[in-house]
Amino acid sequence: MTNAPAESLHDGGSIDLAVQLGRLRLPNPILVASGTFGYAKEMVDFVDLHRLGGIVPKTITQRPRPGNVPWRTIETSAGLLNSIGLDNDGVEAFLRHQLPFLLGCAAPVIVSIAGADQREFVQIADRLEGVPGIAALELNISCPNVSHGVDLGTDPEACRSVVAGVRGVSRLPILAKLTPNVTSIADVARGARDGGADALTVINTCQGMAVDWRRRKPLLGNVVGGLSGPAIKPIALRCVHQVRRAVDTPIIGVGGIMTIDDVMEFLVTGASAVQVGTASFAEPRSSIRLLDALPAALAEAGVTRVADLVGTIRLPGAAPAATPSKPH
Repeated sequence: MTNAPAESLHDGGSIDLAVQLGRLRLPNPILVASGTFGYAKEMVDFVDLHRLGGIVPKTITQRPRPGNVPWRTIETSAGLLNSIGLDNDGVEAFLRHQLPFLLGCAAPVIVSIAGADQREFVQIADRLEGVPGIAALELNISCPNVSHGVDLGTDPEACRSVVAGVRGVSRLPILAKLTPNVTSIADVARGARDGGADALTVINTCQGMAVDWRRRKPLLGNVVGGLSGPAIKPIALRCVHQVRRAVDTPIIGVGGIMTIDDVMEFLVTGASAVQVGTASFAEPRSSIRLLDALPAALAEAGVTRVADLVGTIRLPGAAPAATPSKPH
């Protein structure tokens, strides 16, 4: 079992920012999302990397991928539409050239992996097994802009199978990243839980499209892409709520987090931690700004621990939400 380093109290104060996600312990609940932070080298001049609750670097695949043809990003009125296509140099290049720097950042490193099928997920996880310093794996079964990118994340049994397959070869904590592009995210969450996921990352981007009507052409080279940013926050909150009601697996909330109020909304709704994504493009230090604001917000809420706020939303006439599972 590999746990992230713990830092129980923030700056010696009385607010406990540490969070427990199954077997994974993090010093605080503010992480940066895969695909929005590169491999952290790009952010070293802007962000105190050691202060982050966790770094989820760019998703890696078994072999190098060139990604999709341009255009690959389009700014929208309330977010960003991207169709990068998992552009990366493959797992071996990641281990040689990227992981050493990431491990030197002194923040928990959660490696995001993706495969074309269950076999590839298992092979990558097996290759990473025993590599020192990795805190956890995040299974990207929900990328909307590659061929078959969401197949494993839209069918509960397929989701269960890929998580179980990875669990069979890896002793690391496992996070399953779920897609909103599905009829019932609760059903897929149950599949991930049954497969042995330690936590669920909710959500990946929503499928979207941009069009140049004058040229009568789509703007993205891949035609469709993934929408992120403030526009999807209501969808992400709805998904966190539905997953929280369905399973007792801890949740990491993602989607449109820009302000400390956004962070608090996700925690109250049922997320035990959050990932900051698109905000880092607009303001590279946004994750640290949110971390700095968190102790005062928790104090205003009348709690001294992050865990005391999680899932405390008051629903009219509803039974209390499930309590996140204890470490096992």
